[in-house]
Amino acid sequence: MLPLDGITVVALEQAVAAPFATRQLADVGARVIKVERPGTGDFARGYDETVRGMSSHFVWLNRNKESLALDVKSPQDAAVLHRLLTRADVFVQNLAPGAAERLGLDAATLLAAHPRLVVCGISGYGTGGPYAHAKAYDLLVQCEAGAMSLTGTEREPAKIGIPVADIAAGMYAYSGILTALYERERTGRGGAFEVSMLEALGEWMGYPAYFTRYGGTTPPRSGAEHAAIAPYGPYPAADGTRVFLGVQNEREWTAFCTEVLELPGLAADPRFDRNSARVAHREALRERIEACFVQLAAEEIERRLAGARIAHARLRDVAEFTAHPQLAARDRWRTVDSPVGPLDALLPPVTVAGREPRMDRIPALDEDRTRILAELDATERETEGER
Repeated sequence: MLPLDGITVVALEQAVAAPFATRQLADVGARVIKVERPGTGDFARGYDETVRGMSSHFVWLNRNKESLALDVKSPQDAAVLHRLLTRADVFVQNLAPGAAERLGLDAATLLAAHPRLVVCGISGYGTGGPYAHAKAYDLLVQCEAGAMSLTGTEREPAKIGIPVADIAAGMYAYSGILTALYERERTGRGGAFEVSMLEALGEWMGYPAYFTRYGGTTPPRSGAEHAAIAPYGPYPAADGTRVFLGVQNEREWTAFCTEVLELPGLAADPRFDRNSARVAHREALRERIEACFVQLAAEEIERRLAGARIAHARLRDVAEFTAHPQLAARDRWRTVDSPVGPLDALLPPVTVAGREPRMDRIPALDEDRTRILAELDATERETEGER
């Protein structure tokens, strides 16, 4: 038995943020009924065709779900949606700004009809304020939250390579739903909450926000280096390979100088004897490190770093990540069914001893219509028979 067995989620969702939240609920046992547009479905289905004809985004975000196509603007299909909500525990939506209110799916209306329902709304910028009705895509929220001002090189900002604003919003929606369900267990009442992409990513901007607000300057873009820690980043070896490393404290700095660089006196150099000094003299520090590393093969540098217990890594591409020996050793891959056949999928990152997460099918558009509608009719007949 999984923790959310018996919980039903109705999700009027699309793209990334809401599907990411509901997939995680499904991974731990919730039944997720995904309501999609007739004909086209969730527009993320059409982002690409790289997974044997399916979209990589959709495959990532939609296992363990059931698909039902409804035109929620039509009275007949809207009635079906409200019949589903009568039996649901959670309703999640990330519609365009104002759409939920126009459809009568706002929190106040739903809670008046269904007092035990948990209602989660995900938006770009939240309700109220000058940006309430602005369209919000991940790139745009990265810009508005200041994340792109920190990413890239000194000359040019860069978009973060994964949809971090969507992922952040989805994570807070997931944890918010779990919190609301726990609260319902204690009070017997449902409730509503909202998550905005801007505020979710803003929480992840905590360190640079404090650094800037109280330090008076924004952390500079530093490529693969760290704006506030040194040494931290890539350094070339004699064979042209770049070794990534990070020194987090003075004990590690001393070990790095002694056991890796074999320059024990460097640890006490006043230019480098504390982190803030190393950051201020970053270029001089880099010259000293590279003068040593350029004489050593990457394997030797990694051997020394491991011996000194200094954190380090290889720069892997995505294909190398999917073949990562740690994932293989920990048996982190499973197979899920889909309309295009079996597909590999990573297990969810929360590992509970003795518990296997749910790893069920990725649905085709509207493939569960007949069964869902039959269940609704059967339940209503039973309810009428009890009266």
